[in-house]
Formats: sequence, structure tokens, C-alpha cells
Amino acid sequence: MPELATAAWPPDPIKTARLVLREPVVGDRAGIVDLFTSPEVGTYIGGPRPREEFERAMPETPRKRPGLFVVDLDGSMIGIVTLDRRDPEHPVHVRPGAEEVELGYMFLPQSWGHGYAAEACAAALEWCARALPGEPVVLTTQTANGSSMRLAAKLGFAEVKRFEEWDAEQWFGVWTPSDADQDALKAP
Repeated sequence: MPELATAAWPPDPIKTARLVLREPVVGDRAGIVDLFTSPEVGTYIGGPRPREEFERAMPETPRKRPGLFVVDLDGSMIGIVTLDRRDPEHPVHVRPGAEEVELGYMFLPQSWGHGYAAEACAAALEWCARALPGEPVVLTTQTANGSSMRLAAKLGFAEVKRFEEWDAEQWFGVWTPSDADQDALKAP
């Protein structure tokens, strides 16, 4: 199975109509701290991290790693999109014991409601389909997070299962590029 770590990384920045998906840089640190310590962002992911603790732990230069994209709007970090391997020990998979690619995303509250998450996640899924052909991508969100549920549907994720975790109902879905999507990705 191809690995994210062996995919060509970092890719050239991915440009969409309004955004750039790129590796983190020193100037992103303040935005990343704001993102992880925001009460609004933390609502459905276990709450915000304590700001002082996160600032102490956060290196001056944000960590770069395969699968982590900073979402940039007009030169400012507005969020992150991640593509990570799902832990094979997790009880919910589309392929038992497999390490599917899992899509994650977080955006600063001031960027909500403008379609940036859909635009950035669609671009990351397209990159993943090229880097790891045929690989399904999974997504988990709380069913109470209406915005995330709508985004999953808009991106084409199909529900696989609902389950309880972290004292909340979770929605688990899968996205697999169609043959038409794969053909379009091969076009120059």
C-alpha cells in the first residue's frame, strides 16, 4: 500500500480559485496557536487547548510533515487540512485492520461560511487521488456538527457507520474517487 510519507512531499503548493495549500512556515505560528486554542474550533474536538500551554509546546517554526497542508488566503493562514493514516487499532474502518487515509480539517472561525473548507478539502482529496491512486479516504465527525456533516456530503463522502466515541455520536464516511474522477486526474 503506498504511504503518505513516500508520496512526493512536499508537493508544489496547490492553488485553487481563492486559496493556496502549502507547507507551514514561521509566519503561520500565531494562526496555528489561535486555531488550536479557539473555543469555537474546539467545540466538536474535545475543547480548546489551553493557550499558554500550547504556546510553550509549539515550536517557533511549525512542524512540517507529510499530509499537513496550511490553507492560505491572501497570504494569511486560515486553517489546516490533514491527510493522515487512520490507526489500524481503531475499531472503525472500511477495510478491517487497514490504515486508510483520514481527512481532517480545522479553520479559524472568521473564515467559516465562505466555502473555504470545501474548496481546500476538495483540492486535498484531488492531490491524494493522484498521490495514492485508488486509495479510499475516510472522515469522522460528530453528528452534532452540522457544518461538518454538510461538508462531508458536499465532498461526496458516503456514510459507512455511526458509532459512539468521546461521549458523542460519531459519523464515519468514505470517499473513493470514481473512474471518471481517476480519468480526469490522469489528463494533462
